[in-house]
Amino acid sequence: MLVRIDFSSDEAFYVQLKNQIIMGIATSEIREGESLPSVRDLAEDIGINMHTVNKAYSILKQEGYLKLDRRRGAVVCLDADRLRTIEEIRFLLKGTVAKALCRDVSKAELHELLDEVFEEFNGIRKASGADSAQ
Repeated sequence: MLVRIDFSSDEAFYVQLKNQIIMGIATSEIREGESLPSVRDLAEDIGINMHTVNKAYSILKQEGYLKLDRRRGAVVCLDADRLRTIEEIRFLLKGTVAKALCRDVSKAELHELLDEVFEEFNGIRKASGADSAQ
């Protein structure tokens, strides 16, 4: 997986890294059971502090995307607690819907955007041979 940090962005490096890893999992570029690079190696490869990578990995572990194994390092291990995941998504969607309402984005436009993004990821998953989400 190729990670690109935007050094001119206002978004924190650990957030950029965390989001890119989640995108990699969502598109099946990174699969269940795969090991991520060590904190030190990834930090060196992308030119950031290893504490920043460690913070991203720790958050991903807390959010149920990774498990930290002494021998294998950070391993993709998706949380099987589907109900908790749905509640987390509901919380995130509330913020997105509030932003949309503030900017006069209609329900139909929001649905269209969600469908578009979902199909984009679903297409990438199908192209990579992963099971499609429905």
